[in-house]
Amino acid sequence: MTELNAIVESARAAFGQAATPADLENAKAQFLGKTGRITELMKGMAALSVVDKKSRGAAINLAKQAIEAALTERRTALAQAELDQQLKAEALDVTLTGRKRGMGSLHPVSLSMERIEQIFGSMGFDVADGPEIENDWYNFGALNFPEDHPARAMHDTFYVEGGNLLRTHTSPMQNRYAVQHVKKHKAEMSTGAVMPEIRVIAPGRTYRVDSDATHSPMFHQVEGLWIGQNVSFKDLKVVFTDFCHTFFETKELELRFRPSYFPFTEPSAEIDIQFQSGPLAGRWLEVAGSGQVHPRVVENFGLDPEQYIGFAFGMGADRLTMLRYGVNDLRLFFDGDVRFLSQFQ
Repeated sequence: MTELNAIVESARAAFGQAATPADLENAKAQFLGKTGRITELMKGMAALSVVDKKSRGAAINLAKQAIEAALTERRTALAQAELDQQLKAEALDVTLTGRKRGMGSLHPVSLSMERIEQIFGSMGFDVADGPEIENDWYNFGALNFPEDHPARAMHDTFYVEGGNLLRTHTSPMQNRYAVQHVKKHKAEMSTGAVMPEIRVIAPGRTYRVDSDATHSPMFHQVEGLWIGQNVSFKDLKVVFTDFCHTFFETKELELRFRPSYFPFTEPSAEIDIQFQSGPLAGRWLEVAGSGQVHPRVVENFGLDPEQYIGFAFGMGADRLTMLRYGVNDLRLFFDGDVRFLSQFQ
């Protein structure tokens, strides 16, 4: 049986030299394959006598079992080596500082919008909401815009199918709120009762064909409306002055009402502010448009302009955010750069 012992030792040596599972399978074929050395010995038994077949077959089976055991042992060793290498490559140093998840936060413009709503809410103003796709009447007609007004032109307004448009300001929301308010109190007004005052702000996204460092095709606006029997420009000045002092957290600023023109107010005024300290000190900065609501607009609310009067104002929340945080390019708010936005967490 020296020959069989030599084959077993040769197989063990071949298996031991196999560095990969593929090499091991090639070595296996040399001994246990269709043309392997053990297989050839089994084929040669056909010429032996019955007695010799029995003893020879038993010896070959023992050699085959020894080779298979050596094969299994080497397979296990290669698999363990591969696992050890993988674990080493994927090892984690549990003593290292853990990875921290970044904390999310509201967008700076959203922070300003919330702040504006809170400030006017403390003054008794409701918050109105409405569609961003408007019809011509609510966006222009009911607000006394003439048919040939430049704002209606294609180069200023985004028009959509069906004759509708993306609202160019949030005034339509004021209009809708006022009309519903009047309808709600119409019955009691018919008896001579005085309608409860309309006091509302309308924050939201608006759209115009404009884009540069201080303008965006989509921008945020907040408009306010106060209608009653004895609401004057004096009330407008007090309300807006208090708002600016609270929003910018300083009373070291002045307001200036500069004559202007808007179709929906008469008289009208631009509102400028001037900080008394800080990097913007001494400069007049336009922050809002305002005025006494035009009689035709009051009529479109369903009210008698001889009995009801009030004021309206509109301001850009994006511009107020720029002034509050010292940002000089509006586009930074919409670029989505986390490095910039994370400063406002």
